[in-house]
Parts: sequence; structure tokens; C-alpha cells
Amino acid sequence: MPGSFFDTNVLLYVAAADTSKADRAQELLRDGGLVSVQVLNEMANVLRRKMRLTWAETHLFLATIRDLVSVQPLTVETHERGLGLAERYGLSIYDAMIVAAALDADCDILWSEDMQNGMTIEGRIAIVNPFTQTS
Repeated sequence: MPGSFFDTNVLLYVAAADTSKADRAQELLRDGGLVSVQVLNEMANVLRRKMRLTWAETHLFLATIRDLVSVQPLTVETHERGLGLAERYGLSIYDAMIVAAALDADCDILWSEDMQNGMTIEGRIAIVNPFTQTS
């Protein structure tokens, strides 16, 4: 069943000062979606190091996100698929692992501000920047 997959950067706006992007991210989250364990790890790193949230605030934010979306596990197969995607599409390793997890979850949209807006991967998943769309 097709669905939405979220890149780290989109979800971090929920906790950011930019209210227009925070509102858009929250709007997308109302429909649910998926993230990978990697996305959760990247969020934890940014919340602690850049946003300087306490451990308690970090745990609460991540638990809230996990309540709103499903979490796609990472496997060796996801890792191998990600390596192939990085090589084939010129993606960074970390971006390719997110795309691989989204493909494993049969998603058809990957919401990302950082990856190439409009790019389609494997003919199955479109990368969409939610902050340049009027959907």
C-alpha cells in the first residue's frame, strides 16, 4: 500500500522556530506515514547537538513522532539496497539508506527538503519537497 515516508529534515521543523514549515510538517503528519530507525537516530543527534534539547525533551519528541508514524526497521537487505541506490543515483550513503527503507516500506512519496525535488527512484518513489508544493 503506497504511503508517505519522512526524511529527518522535514520532521525536525516540528520543533523549529519556522512556523510556516512547522505547520506544513504537522499537516503532513496528520495523515501518518513512516520513518526509518536511521531517521530517528539523525533526529536525536540534531535535537541534542544543534537544538540543545535535554535528554527528557529529546525522548519526548521522539516518542511523539513514533506515535504519529510507523517505524521501518533497518536490515542488511536495506543496507545493500541503499548502497546500490547510492551508486546508481549518486545519492549520499545516508540519503540512499532512507530511500531504501522507503522502498522497502512500499511508499510512493518521500518528503525531503534536502534531496532532489521531483526525482523518481526505481520508478516507484517520488522525492517531494513539501515546502515548495502547494498540496
